[in-house]
Amino acid sequence: MYSPIESNQGFNFKPDLPTSSSYYRLLKKLRRQVGHAIRDFKMIEDGDKVMVCISGGKDSYTLLDILLQFKRIAPIHFDVVAVNLDQKQPGFPEDVLPKYLEENNIPYYILEKDTYSITKKLTPEGKTYCAVCSRLRRGSLYGFAQEIGATKVALGHHRDDILATFFLNLFHGGSLKAMPPKLLSSDKKNILIRPLAYVEEKDIIKYANMRKFPIIPCNLCGSQENLQRAMLNDMLREWDKVHPKRLHSIFGALQNVAPSQLADRELFDFEKLDEQREFDLKNSDADKNKLDVVNLGYMA
Repeated sequence: MYSPIESNQGFNFKPDLPTSSSYYRLLKKLRRQVGHAIRDFKMIEDGDKVMVCISGGKDSYTLLDILLQFKRIAPIHFDVVAVNLDQKQPGFPEDVLPKYLEENNIPYYILEKDTYSITKKLTPEGKTYCAVCSRLRRGSLYGFAQEIGATKVALGHHRDDILATFFLNLFHGGSLKAMPPKLLSSDKKNILIRPLAYVEEKDIIKYANMRKFPIIPCNLCGSQENLQRAMLNDMLREWDKVHPKRLHSIFGALQNVAPSQLADRELFDFEKLDEQREFDLKNSDADKNKLDVVNLGYMA
């Protein structure tokens, strides 16, 4: 069942912000990184209605906060609406998000749908809930985006999420893929954007603490031990401590792919290399002959 609720006070997002210099340095950094991601991948355009999926975690709070600040200062007009899916998890504090959103005059919807029970029922014994939970959550949110006429669906995944997904697929999925900053959904109905794609998780943690967001922990999957993603996140954090530039380099590699240096026959036509060699050699000889003629003409 959908239970849409919107703030009736209109858009007037002017939160009380910290005044420390460290806060403004961090804010400037986050704005720059989010702005670059939006520009590089053309995430938001004039007239867009951006549906921000907010879970109550640090990432989605930060995403919503930065996008609302951009809405105030951007040279283009776009709308922002926050949407939370209440999955009916036992003990979920239903009042926290509405209170925060109403206090800040942010338009929002709360969707009530018992995906918790479905996830528990469909997940085999001993398996983690993540796959089923995320699939049900995506289906509900993407469908609702169509109902409210959202042109973009903004997700709170950051740089470290993208890297963790890359290594999950590398170690356990046998594929080289991650989370793209911008994606057309599989049903071709929604454009998904990840404006935090360039932002490091440690900076989001600092920002969320400074802004004192009312964080809601995920009790559904957070209670399960030995999650592969959690283990990979630990690995990435350790790398970041010991080799500070390593994660930056790996993320850069995702933006600098050389198909001819891999082994994907669908991505690169290895069978035509012989033809390419003959073509290049022929053109090289022709160019050499032209050069010789030019040189002889010059000498004359």
